[in-house]
Amino acid sequence: MLRSLFTTLLLCLASNLGLAQSWPAKPVRIMVGASPGGGTDIIARMLGEKYQSALGQPFIVENRPGAANTIAADATAKAAPDGYTLLLATNTAQAIAPHLMKLGFDPIKDLVPVALIVVVPNVVVVGPSVAANNIKELVALLKASPGTFSCGSSGIGSTQHLACEAFALATGTKIVHVPYKGSSQALTDLMGSQIQLDFDTTSSAMSFIKGGKVKALAVMTPKRAAELPDVPTLAEVGMPGVEMTTWYGLFTTAGTPKEIVTKLYAETMKTLQLPDVQKRLIGLGGEPGTLTSEQFGAMNKADFDRFGTLIRDAGIKLE
Repeated sequence: MLRSLFTTLLLCLASNLGLAQSWPAKPVRIMVGASPGGGTDIIARMLGEKYQSALGQPFIVENRPGAANTIAADATAKAAPDGYTLLLATNTAQAIAPHLMKLGFDPIKDLVPVALIVVVPNVVVVGPSVAANNIKELVALLKASPGTFSCGSSGIGSTQHLACEAFALATGTKIVHVPYKGSSQALTDLMGSQIQLDFDTTSSAMSFIKGGKVKALAVMTPKRAAELPDVPTLAEVGMPGVEMTTWYGLFTTAGTPKEIVTKLYAETMKTLQLPDVQKRLIGLGGEPGTLTSEQFGAMNKADFDRFGTLIRDAGIKLE
C-alpha cells in the first residue's frame, strides 16, 4: 500500500516536472484589460517580446478593454490552468473593482500571482486649455466653476477614478468623472480638451507630459518621481495623505502547476534585470518589482483590504 502510494507520488512529480520543462510548447496569451497604447499594453508587449526571445514561443498580447480591466481578468480566471493564459493586471481589477461591481470570478482565489512587474505613481495632469500651472491655481478654478471640470480614467473603479475622487474630497471640489476603456483614449481627449483633468499613471502619461501635450502639476506619491524631478508631490503643496500608485503584476489561472509558475517567475526576474527593461520601466516613472510570488500575493491581498475600506468610507459607488 505504502509502496503504491509512493510510486504514485513519484509519477505525479515526474509528470509535473516534465510539464514545466516542456512549457511553453505552443503560443502563450497575455491578457490585457486595457486598450492598445496605455501603460498596461506597453508593459505587456515589452514582456512578451522578452519571453518569446528567451522561451522560444510567441507570447501574444490580447487586449480585452473595459469594466475596469476585469474582462481580461475574468477570461484568465476561467481559462485552462495550463500556463498558456497569462494576465498583466493592475490593482484596478485585482483590488478595487471587486468592491464596486459583481464579478464572475474571485480575484484572490481564481488567479495566481506570479510576479510584481513595476509600481508607478499616479500624476495629476491637466489639458492645454486649463489655465493652471500648479495645484493651488487648479483648485481655485475648480471652486470657481463647480461641476464644470471633468476627469478621465481607464474605467469606473480604476486607480485613476479613485485618485480623482480622493482629490475632490480633499479639496472640497466637484469633478465630473468620465470613464474610458483605457488610458490612451482618456489622454487623447485630455490633449484635445474634451476633458480637463486626468489622474493617470506615469507609465501612460509620460510621453504626453514630456512631449508638452499635457501639463503635470503633481505626483501622488510621498516622494518626487525621478523622471519628473520638477513636479512636486501633493504633500509638498499642502495635501498630505492624498496618495495613489498603480502596480502592474503578472498572474495566471489558479490550478496552474506550481512548476510552471516557478519557471515563469524565474524568467520574469531575469527579464526585469535586463538593462533595457530597467531603463524602459524607470523611464515610465516606475520602480521595477523585486518581490517573491508569495510576497506579491500578500501585497495584492493587503491592497484588496485597504481599497475596500477606502471605497466604503468614501461612499464610492457605480454610476
